Amino acid sequence: MSLVGEERKDFILNTLNLEGKVKTFELVEKLKVSSETVRRYLEELEAENKLKRVYGGAVKINLAREEPPHLKREELYADEKKRIGRAAASLVEDNDVIFIDDGTTTQQMIHFLLNKKNITVLAFSAPALYLLIDYKNKELFSGDVYFIGGKVNASQARVSGSMAERMVEQFYADKAFISIDGLMVNRGITSFDAERGQLARKLIEHSKQSIVMTDRSKLGEGQFYKLADLKEIDIIISDVNMPKEWEADLQASGVTWIHAM
Repeated sequence: MSLVGEERKDFILNTLNLEGKVKTFELVEKLKVSSETVRRYLEELEAENKLKRVYGGAVKINLAREEPPHLKREELYADEKKRIGRAAASLVEDNDVIFIDDGTTTQQMIHFLLNKKNITVLAFSAPALYLLIDYKNKELFSGDVYFIGGKVNASQARVSGSMAERMVEQFYADKAFISIDGLMVNRGITSFDAERGQLARKLIEHSKQSIVMTDRSKLGEGQFYKLADLKEIDIIISDVNMPKEWEADLQASGVTWIHAM
């Protein structure tokens, strides 16, 4: 395959990652090649397990329809999550009250809160709680910590359910830092788990500002439960630049994109 051919296949995969599907006739127009050439590219990419061909085009392969355990998630995109965490912590101001949800990406921001003054953190995951307790015992974190109680999900090391939701309703925060399982411009932000999603929804409703933290693997993915439309989100922090194809939609929704370097 020539370099031009490889670049075309990269274009197909990038489009697929952002939109979840591609259509043959649209690729013919965009790539300026024949439908036979597009079909050949799709066949080659399918042979490499990079997509699944369907009538009229191809769709993205979703290898996991359920959320990986917490310990497994900690290993995925670890360096990228640290950068995202640092960028998120830079948005926290002295005296802020913040929700930090149960994601392994949001957990990373805790390491960068140590120079903040009088921060109140409301947490939902056991690892985040242990980390905050450890820093507090070492006198590296001077703020207050509240742990939201509820039904425990052992594999994800978090709480959720109606009890947790009722407890969240007792608080109002300046900022909510949300971890997601999928982001598409036409579907908004999504989650694998409905209970966890409902709790995250409460965080958004009870915060002045909603901040989504996500690595590149979630872009173009749509999962089972819808958390919110893009217009309900203020900021997205990711390890990559905003996809150019999304720029108009994000601008119309009033979303600011931060590239965590």
